[in-house]
Amino acid sequence: MKVAVRQDLSCALGKLKFVVRIEKTMTIPAVPSLETESTRTWRYVIAVVARDPLSLASVIIITVFILMAVFANQVAPYPEEGAGRTNAGNTLAAPSSHNIFGADKLGRDILSRVIVGARPALIIPIFVVALAVLIGAPLGALAGYKGGWIDEIIMRITDLFLAFPSLLLAMAIAFALGRGLDKAAIALIISWWPWYTRIARGVAVGLRERYFVEAAQASGVSDAVIVFRHILPNTISPILVQATVDMGTVILAMGGLAFLGLGTQPPAPDWGLMVSDGRTYMLNQWWIATFPGMAIFIVVLAFNLLGDTLRDIFDPRQYR
Repeated sequence: MKVAVRQDLSCALGKLKFVVRIEKTMTIPAVPSLETESTRTWRYVIAVVARDPLSLASVIIITVFILMAVFANQVAPYPEEGAGRTNAGNTLAAPSSHNIFGADKLGRDILSRVIVGARPALIIPIFVVALAVLIGAPLGALAGYKGGWIDEIIMRITDLFLAFPSLLLAMAIAFALGRGLDKAAIALIISWWPWYTRIARGVAVGLRERYFVEAAQASGVSDAVIVFRHILPNTISPILVQATVDMGTVILAMGGLAFLGLGTQPPAPDWGLMVSDGRTYMLNQWWIATFPGMAIFIVVLAFNLLGDTLRDIFDPRQYR
């Protein structure tokens, strides 16, 4: 900010007096903005998502399903049937005003079971992806920063897990651990963390020669502090994009494990388990498998569309 400063100098030359007015410009530093680069980035992300109809619809759909999972007992029309209580007088009822999505072979309301089944279908994949990130990202950042034998050990173990298709590896681990929702979640975490290790390692390799890392090293900062305070925060963008896309894949994988009987066990509701139960009734009672299948399709599509938008935003080629 520039301001004009005036100074009056009185001079005397013989009997002649005159005033010399001098004007000079001074530069006063402006008050620094409290808005950080990270804040500006996320404001830009929110603005782009809000302008894109598909992305905005995806966020709304995901939010609605998550709220539905959290408040399932309050939202479901028949929460007791959604939890597994049978209703013999309503067996295989077609969609109607009483049962909007119809009823299954035990007379349980399909809509209530879809709503209550959103808990294992959505909440568990969120924890799976979160724990996979918490395991994989620090290992990848450490491997990329340190290099040498630490990098070799971590990345060879990572390559060993990546040598198998994720779903196939999860199925094998689930078979070894036994049936159950918790065991299926553990199997998915074990098979998913290597992807985030490789992403974080690639970012860390490019950052370890940067000036701010060298300045931290010269200041005597420990390696652990450098990894967690300087390397890991810079991996958030690519990991967030990958995690958003992976949410849809993990939901499909969780549904696949439940379909095979390795995930949620009856009478607890699960979208994949409901599709498995309804596949034998597809010709006559189509609603048993159709509505939970549609729920899986809508949620997976919403996460994939949102992930594509985030990938386009954080893609460096967009700024060329």
